[in-house]
Amino acid sequence: MPLLRRAFVGASVTWALALPLASLASSARHPSAGVYLFSFVVYLTGSLLCHQLPERSFHLWGSPMPVCARCVGIYAGAAISALIAVGARRSRAESASGGALQTARLALFVAVLPTAATLVYEWSTGRTPENWIRAAAGVPIGGVVAWIVCRLRPEAVEG
Repeated sequence: MPLLRRAFVGASVTWALALPLASLASSARHPSAGVYLFSFVVYLTGSLLCHQLPERSFHLWGSPMPVCARCVGIYAGAAISALIAVGARRSRAESASGGALQTARLALFVAVLPTAATLVYEWSTGRTPENWIRAAAGVPIGGVVAWIVCRLRPEAVEG
């Protein structure tokens, strides 16, 4: 299992870094075939994960990012949390099956609340929150999911 966790951390960090790099690559006037392919693959992958609406996306170097601001927050939160989780020591509570799973569920519920609040605001007022608010609301979701993946032992989830 440690290998899978390391792979998750690597994938989380790589994806979080690939997003702004793809924006940079897509803004290049005459990119090389490799740079173009990299940008194309990241944007294509982003299209499978996100609506990619330009007005809900950050723009870097004149190009919209491959995913919306909320997704950027989720992926950034996951990458940061995964790095922190790998460096932190496990506590006994995280290996105790009943308490760890209940704590994880509660943490995930709490992490979703900021995003739910932005959705309620948007649906009730017809106004979309600014991108930085949407991104900040997504960070806890990514952070908690990465913490669950990196810190909970399999026996805490099974049973």
